[in-house]
Amino acid sequence: MTTRKNLPQILTGVSTLFIVLTLMASFGFSQSASHNSKKLVGTASDLGPEDASKQITVNVWLNLHNKPALDKLVKQMYEEGSPTYHRWLTMEQYKTSFAPTARDAAVMREFLESHNLSVSAIEKNNHYVTALGRVGDVQNAFNVQINRLNIKGAIHPMATKEPSVAGPAGALVAAIQVSDLGYSSYSRPAIDPDAGVAYSGVPVSSGPSSNGLFFSAECLRPPETQTFTTGGGNPTAVYFGNRYGANITSGVPNLPPCGYDSAEIQTAYGLNALHKNGLDGAGQTVVIVDAFGSNTILADANLFSELNGLPALTPSNFQIFTPTGPATCTATNGCIAGSWQFETTLDVEWAHSIAPGANIALVLAANNSFTNLDAANLFAVENKLGNVISNSFGIQEIVLAELDPSELTVENGIAELAAATGISLDVSSGDSGDFVAVDEAELGVAVASVSANADSPFATGVGGTSTFLDSHNNIELETGWGLNETRIANPTPNPPTIPPLQFGFIFGAGGGTSAVYAKPSFQKSLPGSFRLVPDVSMNADPETGSEIIVTPDSVPGDPQEVAVFGGTSLSSPMFSGLWAIANQAAGTPLGQAAPYLYKLHGGAITDVTDLTFASLFNVFGIIFDPPSAPTFESPNSLAAPLQNTTNYVSALFQSSTSTRWDVFTFGTDSSLTVGFGWDNVTGVGTPNGVPFVAQVVAQAK
Repeated sequence: MTTRKNLPQILTGVSTLFIVLTLMASFGFSQSASHNSKKLVGTASDLGPEDASKQITVNVWLNLHNKPALDKLVKQMYEEGSPTYHRWLTMEQYKTSFAPTARDAAVMREFLESHNLSVSAIEKNNHYVTALGRVGDVQNAFNVQINRLNIKGAIHPMATKEPSVAGPAGALVAAIQVSDLGYSSYSRPAIDPDAGVAYSGVPVSSGPSSNGLFFSAECLRPPETQTFTTGGGNPTAVYFGNRYGANITSGVPNLPPCGYDSAEIQTAYGLNALHKNGLDGAGQTVVIVDAFGSNTILADANLFSELNGLPALTPSNFQIFTPTGPATCTATNGCIAGSWQFETTLDVEWAHSIAPGANIALVLAANNSFTNLDAANLFAVENKLGNVISNSFGIQEIVLAELDPSELTVENGIAELAAATGISLDVSSGDSGDFVAVDEAELGVAVASVSANADSPFATGVGGTSTFLDSHNNIELETGWGLNETRIANPTPNPPTIPPLQFGFIFGAGGGTSAVYAKPSFQKSLPGSFRLVPDVSMNADPETGSEIIVTPDSVPGDPQEVAVFGGTSLSSPMFSGLWAIANQAAGTPLGQAAPYLYKLHGGAITDVTDLTFASLFNVFGIIFDPPSAPTFESPNSLAAPLQNTTNYVSALFQSSTSTRWDVFTFGTDSSLTVGFGWDNVTGVGTPNGVPFVAQVVAQAK
């Protein structure tokens, strides 16, 4: 295990817990605890003290007033039978009773200026004060040492311990943000498994068709036999099982492997009947918060809308807000490298696909830093831009607990404010399964983690499935999103790979048990005493993903392409679109979605179990290599490593670029598993159109 050199204090599970609990107590949060006793330390390379004369920005978040009363009130808002059930606070009521005051902000301004820091902004409701100053002055003001840490190749200023404020001003402080760490997009392109990179985009040159605009909608095909020989002879391998994806010689509109358009997904989730009855999100606004944005979003989304028969986006139904300053997407500011242009496009086009009658408010942070995305979320909540907000980004909870626990305080506070004012903050659960591989690479320990802010008890965590449609675009089967890959044949003329080459887990929906937050009351029927993630799911697997129209370099006028994307960045805006429809049907703001989901029954929700007819035809094979005896490759051996998974669907796949053959195993999500009832991949399951909306509306009465 590696350590962070030169840091005066190494964070342990116990010390991290103490910091988090101290901050939460100051902000009045309900009791939380860490059940992880491992010693967790970062592998970030400490490059020593930051230049004391360097200018940095600090955000000081102020404590709320009467916070225990707010906690109690929000809890009662979601308890049936309570006199305050679904009686949301207005922002004026919140400001009067709970928000930090102008006097609090003035005291903090005085403190900062007395330490040679220049106050550049005070948030309109006094939630935070932003100051700029020299590193040396920041260190003196907040009793910290600020070092330069190399984290995954990027240099970040980082306090070596949690910042603090002495004296009377200290009683006002909820959290102090010093670092410039940021969130990651959870958009995922469909990948070519041979090269491990996204498939090349396809020029926009084809119109609508009955089987997808560009890509085939037939992701899973009937079982077949494939024989691979070496120079026409031995070694030979014969494989039999399900087939994934269109033939590699197929053209538009059946391009391989597969990808869904709006009409197909609308049918799959039972939305057509809702739309025909005027329940399409009219009168509602889906708020999407992203970083950087896309410089071509309007042109791309409107071509997407034209091809999919959706209403055009105009100033009457589409607005962009930039509360933290100008937001642009370039190759030099981190947008292109972080795929935020794809993220923004995916979010807008697929929220619009689900709720074509809803307005869209796109709130763009100037970059993906915690401070700017927090400010963007707070802006969306305070201005009540809509009754639902979609966040398709995140970071491992354990990273915040280790390196920036203040961010846990901030993000959870924003989520609570959303819940208190009748807004559902829907957050992607992540794309790396249990995050063990990622945490081992970034923290030096193989520890499972959920994704923040999907872990907040005041947010709704949205997980993901692999979704396969039949010829009528109804859902034929669903598995939890989790993909394993095994190579079985090399490029044309396709001699067999002996033995099969196992690449294991590629990607999958995030989920699991929070190490920070106590279990909310709406999960009281579930085991354990900590927040469980996710709450609900929709299609997220990029290998069963959705088409988008995008200008990849985000340069206006450059060629537009069609690409297939997924990730829980797809499931979150889709669920948010459906939640906007539910709000429309209810005729009143519904608030946080999660508490409703655990009361659904019957046809309102589809319980994803991975127990399907297709699993009877999971791939198996026999390898002939005389004089050795034939070798039988069982479905389990070709699907390995299975970890905790017992039910899955595997299929033969041929790469359209290399012509290699693989076995794709769907439903193998690292150590996470799918089962009856709630599970840590799909939550309670996937929503089903009319009965979903009807049961939610019934709960709201």
